[in-house]
Amino acid sequence: MELLTRLLEMVGFVIGVPVGLLIGYLLFLHPQCFDVKKGPVVRPLHELDTSSLLELWPEVPLWVKHPDCERSDWMNKFISHMWPYLHTAICNMIRSTVEPLFAEYIGKYQIKSLYLENLTLGTQPPYFHGIKVHESNGNELVLEPAVRWAGNPDISLVLKISFFRIRLQLVDVQVFAIPRIILKPLVPIIPCFESIAVSLLEKVYAIDFGLNIMKVDVMSIPGLYQYIQDIIRKQVASFYHWPQTVDIQILDSSVGATKKPVGILHVKVMRAVKLLKMDILGASDPYVIVSLSGERIPARRTSVKMKTLNPEWNENFKLTVKDLQSQVLELHVYDWEKIGPHDKLGMQVVPLGILTPHSAKEFTLDLLENQNPNDPHNKKARGKLIVELKFVPFREEHRRFSGPLDTHVRNQSGTPSISEDESFSGPGLLVVTVVGAQDVVGKNHNNPYAVILFRGERRRSKVIKRTQDPCWNEEFQFMLDEAPLTEFIRVEVMSKQRRFGFLSKESLGYTDIQLVNVVHNVHINEKFNLINSRNGTVHVDVRWRV
Repeated sequence: MELLTRLLEMVGFVIGVPVGLLIGYLLFLHPQCFDVKKGPVVRPLHELDTSSLLELWPEVPLWVKHPDCERSDWMNKFISHMWPYLHTAICNMIRSTVEPLFAEYIGKYQIKSLYLENLTLGTQPPYFHGIKVHESNGNELVLEPAVRWAGNPDISLVLKISFFRIRLQLVDVQVFAIPRIILKPLVPIIPCFESIAVSLLEKVYAIDFGLNIMKVDVMSIPGLYQYIQDIIRKQVASFYHWPQTVDIQILDSSVGATKKPVGILHVKVMRAVKLLKMDILGASDPYVIVSLSGERIPARRTSVKMKTLNPEWNENFKLTVKDLQSQVLELHVYDWEKIGPHDKLGMQVVPLGILTPHSAKEFTLDLLENQNPNDPHNKKARGKLIVELKFVPFREEHRRFSGPLDTHVRNQSGTPSISEDESFSGPGLLVVTVVGAQDVVGKNHNNPYAVILFRGERRRSKVIKRTQDPCWNEEFQFMLDEAPLTEFIRVEVMSKQRRFGFLSKESLGYTDIQLVNVVHNVHINEKFNLINSRNGTVHVDVRWRV
């Protein structure tokens, strides 16, 4: 009996195992293999529901969403091949920029050393989802690329304070943004533009990164990740959102000054009607920003008119014109806000080429969102802006526009000349160009910049770090109602320390230039010895345009 039981157990095992495997295969494995063979379900976009479209929307290329956006496959291929070289060049530029700044903090605040231990941007180049090219009536080119960078950089910063060594590591950066890039002004010298202005028209869509401090991932701390994200977005918005821009100089500023001023544009901002309602109480606090394209001179601004949609300013401005045919007058209307960025009410441009010299003309301009004719936002009524414009050329340029003036006296060669009384009277433009300086030595630091003092007004140049022979090539303009026969202009070279302290600034010398010589000779270009300096000199070019 026992033998029979053993025999039945063996037979049951032999039969049960294959049958169990077969049933398991039919119940679990066979349906999965069948599903794999069917392949993924492919559906057209118009059949997807709203939630599915919203999930896919960030991944859809910009040229699919907007018909006026161009594909940029060629640019992605170009950057992909050039990335090993671009990566090295960008890293070298970052090191050369930040290392001098780090050196200034060594020895302060008990900092013994501060340096970049690792600096690599990884193997993944940025990817362009599309690019817009805007038509511009001015002397500039406007581009709006959609850029996504999901990189694998490794940026390590080492900070030694007393006996502590702190290591900060930035990894796995992801950014998606649509910046506005303006190449201006366009010049007939390679690369054919003088500078690049970068700004953000909208918020940065995505910023993600990993941050390790002492090998601890601080981004994993609950609540800290979102807090840092919000701080970064607010800082980016406050510094880089339009109209704030980051200007990158490509060519020397003297190259952009190949065209000398040809006249003065008189702008009278009169009034506006039926502006947009931006405030809660159904009104706005409008003001107007006036500027010329292709100029680095700060824009002019009207006063703010509170709580009105039909403001009246009647304010006058004078702008220097260098190219009557290519430059345009830019007018931007904003709603003033006490806190936060100012809202844009509209803008418009006026080509200077349509003006007749010496003839005032009134314009009634329909305000637009931007200069893109295909933008649907421009169909919305934004009100009108009324301005009066008048272009007055300089005397030496008058023949170019409308022939010689009757007040000119012709010499024996037949060319018009200006009488002596007219040369020494009347309004004009004083143009001061600080070319550079030599042998300017400071007692505490050498970060020189130039300061122009004239009639209580103070202008200053950029700071050139760690040099005794700075080269600025910066131009400053002063609009005068009469010739400065009895006045002088002071040019002073200063040095600025890059950190706070009691000796943060010091004078490296100054010189006073008598303007009567400039008025008589129209133009001087000389090197002047600096007072209170051992061997320092400053190179200044001064012109008087009547």
